[in-house]
Amino acid sequence: MTFSPDLQPQIGKLVVCAGTAVIDNVYRVDRFPVTGIKTRAADFQQIIGGCAANAAVAVQRLGGRARLASAIGGPHGKDLTGDSILARLAHEGVDTSTVMRVDGANSSLSSILIDRDGERLIVNYRHPSLSDARPSRVDRILAGADALLVDNRYPDFVLPIARAARERNLIVVLDGEQTHSPNSDLLMTATHIVFSAEGLRAAARMDDLRAALRSIADRTGAFVAYTDGARDMAWLSGDEVRSLPTFRVKAVDTLAAGDVFHGAFALALAEGRGVPDAMRFAAATAALKCTRFGGGTGTPDRSDVEKFLAVNAV
Repeated sequence: MTFSPDLQPQIGKLVVCAGTAVIDNVYRVDRFPVTGIKTRAADFQQIIGGCAANAAVAVQRLGGRARLASAIGGPHGKDLTGDSILARLAHEGVDTSTVMRVDGANSSLSSILIDRDGERLIVNYRHPSLSDARPSRVDRILAGADALLVDNRYPDFVLPIARAARERNLIVVLDGEQTHSPNSDLLMTATHIVFSAEGLRAAARMDDLRAALRSIADRTGAFVAYTDGARDMAWLSGDEVRSLPTFRVKAVDTLAAGDVFHGAFALALAEGRGVPDAMRFAAATAALKCTRFGGGTGTPDRSDVEKFLAVNAV
């Protein structure tokens, strides 16, 4: 296993994003195809994808510094998908020095269809060897970090990083989109957990979202929140459930919106913002992303978000 070169400039707060990095082949269609009918795409982009990679791009565009810890295929020159992942991240300014290349494995790929309403249909491929990867040089991964953001697509890869971050008293944000066991080690390691509504119901094993917030908070002692698409987002503040409406926009493409939200939220916390301000900042960033086709490539920069917030109240 080898590491890629460090290309990260030294500005802004440093958020380490640990988890998945893939290439997404994104097709824009009027409607999803049905069996036996050829469908022509109105637009196509090949872009960087994966929860951690998308979040890292968001951190960079919002004025922070992002370092990615991930396992992709290798070696260089043999796994061209992995080569493309690193090149695209380098173009965004993301530090890829702690991305591991697993010899003989193929990097992950997704094919994504997005219809005229911004909804998506996804088929992905993940090489089984990537699930067996474990991080090395955890001290290098966390060097200089102000916060850690993890997804749980490869829980055995990110858990040692999260534990080491907690030992350093760092902010550890967990992307709770994927289903978790109620007693997941990652849940117990995070300082802040932001679920999707579906992920929260699965983790708490109950349908009542407010009760689920309290259940997870009682189990973990972490800050717990959820997002629910265009519906209000909510979080637990002491014994009170607080909510915040989402920004109303015309969604063109919802792909990567959750990843962008988590990246923006982690950066805002690293910058010392309070929870309500961090949630609002993240929601605005994700809403703007949804108005642009191309998954994480539609992530806005800091000035766009600040202008949007100045004229849009929630």
